[in-house]
Parts: sequence; C-alpha cells; structure tokens
Amino acid sequence: MRADAQRNREAILKVARAMVGNDGTKMSLRAVARNAGVGLGTVYRHFPTRDDLLQEILSSSFDDLSEKAHVLASSESPLNALERWMEEVATNTSAYQGLAASMIEKREDPTSSLHASCSSLKQSGDLLVRRAQDAELVRPDIEGTDIISLVAAIAWLSDLESFTPDRRKRLLTLLMEGLKK
Repeated sequence: MRADAQRNREAILKVARAMVGNDGTKMSLRAVARNAGVGLGTVYRHFPTRDDLLQEILSSSFDDLSEKAHVLASSESPLNALERWMEEVATNTSAYQGLAASMIEKREDPTSSLHASCSSLKQSGDLLVRRAQDAELVRPDIEGTDIISLVAAIAWLSDLESFTPDRRKRLLTLLMEGLKK
C-alpha cells in the first residue's frame, strides 16, 4: 500500500473509532470521510461497506480481549481470571453504543470477516470457563458461548441512558454468583 493510502486508512480508522465511541455503530460513512479529511470514495475504497469498517474496528478490539484472556489465564486464579475477563469484555463492549448487538449479529455470520474474531473470543471464554470448571469453582454446564451471550446482554444494557457502570458491575457480580458451583 502506498504511504498516502496507508495514512488515509489510518485516519479513517482513527476517526471511525472515535465516532463509534461517541455515536455508536450506525455512524455515517460520509461523516467519517469528512472528519478524516478524505473523500467518500477513499473511505469506500478501503471499506466498501459500513460493516467492513466496523469489522476492522471490532476485530482488533476482540483480538485484544482474546489476548487478555490468555494473560489472565496464566497470571490469575481461575475464578479471578474469569471474573476480570468478563468485566473487560463488558467494559470494552459497553464503550461503543450498539457494539453488543453488532457483536452478537456478526458472531452468528460465518461469512463475516468478524466471525473469526468472535470465535476467538468465544474460545477465550471457553479456556477460562474450563480452568474454573477443572478447579470445581463454576458449574459444569457453562461454556464460553454462554458467557459471551450473558456479558453481551449486560453490555447491551449500557446503551440505555439510565444504565451506569455501577449497575453493570452489580449485574456482573450477580452473574458470577450464578456461575459458581
């Protein structure tokens, strides 16, 4: 990729991340182009659809969360690792309005480029759940998909104006209590 094209791509991604953080996943590609200082055609050349742009943003975020699970698995007790990771997923997903719904939607679409990142996130949840199950700390009937779905549901509530970080923390605590054996 030429240097100017790479700069344009990075500018588009930087602006899009900020806009998704402020305006949610339904941001306008025209506004992204304007705020990035590029033409709309440049945005479409790099990201033919809004979903392509969202997938680029979400993939890196989900990959970071998957990596975090492996770090926690090697440095924390099984229960603490699971709890901290669930908090990370909920906090990260709550940061972007509409992200939880997009995450669930894209996770179910095997043709989506985001599907691999969602699968990696699910496998990370499986890893942490299995560690806690092997230590007989959580119920044996739980799997990573359950964790992702429940945490995404809690994160989705963050799209409501009255939902606070304290409320999110309370629901995550209740979820952890329900998972314990």
